[in-house]
Amino acid sequence: MRWIWIDKFIEFESGRRAVAVKNLTLAEEHLHDHFPGYPVMPASLMIEGMAQTAGILVGEARNFEEKVILAKIRRASFDGVARPGDQLQYEAEIEQIADQGASTCGRVLRNGEPFGRVDLFFSHIDRNVSGLKFPEENFVFTDQFRSLLRSYNLGGRS
Repeated sequence: MRWIWIDKFIEFESGRRAVAVKNLTLAEEHLHDHFPGYPVMPASLMIEGMAQTAGILVGEARNFEEKVILAKIRRASFDGVARPGDQLQYEAEIEQIADQGASTCGRVLRNGEPFGRVDLFFSHIDRNVSGLKFPEENFVFTDQFRSLLRSYNLGGRS
């Protein structure tokens, strides 16, 4: 099972910027276990939400021809905690994109207010210099991820 940590895109400028939202609810199992009696969204999952937002932005910039994987978290900081009932908004911008990979900078808002920063590096793994071989199919951008972008392009904007 692949976990999706964003609900939908609300803005998407090809090759430049993307904004996605994630609504936190007690219906999500991971919130019941982290921390019992005081459920909060784990920071690692908020970083993954930004990685999915920015990764789709980077992948779409090259027509999903590259296998884009998260290579490095350059910075991740959050001011407080996110709890059930909150809405997270991930704002990702491409800083640089090249054959080998891309860098992005991102802001996280909680209920419309600044909440965190997540800056990431992505690798285009088919262009790596290590000589490793990867499957021909694009195992990164599954239909689950592409459907998020399709729903935006089909009028799922809010």
